[in-house]
Amino acid sequence: MQELRQYDDAMSARLEEFDQRYQMMRQMDRYFYLQPIVGKVNNRVTMASGQELIMLASYSYLGLMGHEGIEAAAKQAIDEYGTGAGGVRLLTGTTDLHERLEARIAEYSQREDACVYSSGFLTNVAIITALTTPKDMVVMDKLDHASIVDGCMLSGARWRTYRHNDMDHLESILRRAKGKYESTLVIADSVFSMDGDMCDLPALRRICDEYGARLMIDEAHSVGALGATGKGIEEHFDMFGSIDIKMGTLSKAIPSVGGYATGDRKLINYLKHNSRPFIFSAGLPPAQCASAIAALDVIQDEPWRVQRLQAVQGDYARGLLELGFDTMETSTAIVPVRIKDEMKTLDFTRKLFEYGIFVCPIVHPAVPKGTERLRTCLMATHTEEDLATIFEMFEKAGKELGII
Repeated sequence: MQELRQYDDAMSARLEEFDQRYQMMRQMDRYFYLQPIVGKVNNRVTMASGQELIMLASYSYLGLMGHEGIEAAAKQAIDEYGTGAGGVRLLTGTTDLHERLEARIAEYSQREDACVYSSGFLTNVAIITALTTPKDMVVMDKLDHASIVDGCMLSGARWRTYRHNDMDHLESILRRAKGKYESTLVIADSVFSMDGDMCDLPALRRICDEYGARLMIDEAHSVGALGATGKGIEEHFDMFGSIDIKMGTLSKAIPSVGGYATGDRKLINYLKHNSRPFIFSAGLPPAQCASAIAALDVIQDEPWRVQRLQAVQGDYARGLLELGFDTMETSTAIVPVRIKDEMKTLDFTRKLFEYGIFVCPIVHPAVPKGTERLRTCLMATHTEEDLATIFEMFEKAGKELGII
């Protein structure tokens, strides 16, 4: 056996420090990540251990995992196209399925065109790095997704953050920057993934118009979840066409994988020929294109799912508040349960797993110290029985740990 090399440097120290923390958390039974699930994810899931849990952490907001029509479309695509795209989109990796998916996304988003990427993370990186240069400025909400932060850093553009949903602070940044940059891009999440609240789209549009900035919105957690028919934050505010660049994912309410950008034809054509993650990444597998197309059709044809999701969210959030839990400022299918203590958050998670509820603990550095929480997510397929059990077990575990 080859002898392992020994390194004595800062990287080794970082690896050792993390490994010690990791091993300690496992020994204390406070490690709840990379949990293996057997079978399909819906309101109920089966763990590799055989335990059945109520799923309260999935992004499958509309409960479309296992939908017969979506699965049939994916299987047919494998039969007709095989399992891979066989190349990057710009060269050999584009099929008619990719073009049909982009046309369907554009129609759904009420935009001229769309561009599909291999992940949501890469989509944000692709858009920002392709559209901005060191001569430009990007201004983002402090709680925007990590992929937006990474896109800003990789772009070389000057970038600033404004205080979360603080429109006065955003306006002051744009006022001071006026005339100093060739272009300005303002970016916000539609739904903030750790807090569950929404951006102020009307104010963002007004401010961007006043200062000549383009507006980009990350719709990862709003498509399928916000608006009367699930078309996202523009539908929620009745402001269709108000966003210059819309980004979304195909892996949350839509049970596939990938991400997309939508906008006018010139913008999308530019991205397809200038964004590196599009040029240098293999195209989505055909089955994922077909399943995403079918999912968009289901969302349109089964509007009860969006209506049910929004009703469940309201009942759930009210129920937790009545029990005495802190759900922050949520108004969406993401409902945080703020605990404010890392060890207590992890202990609460363990209790809930024991009582049959799958939840995810969110601790530093994902959120600031002192704001540790559970991030819970609702699904259209959650039943009244599920909610009753969830409330019972949350109350039991919360009282045992002194949280409520």
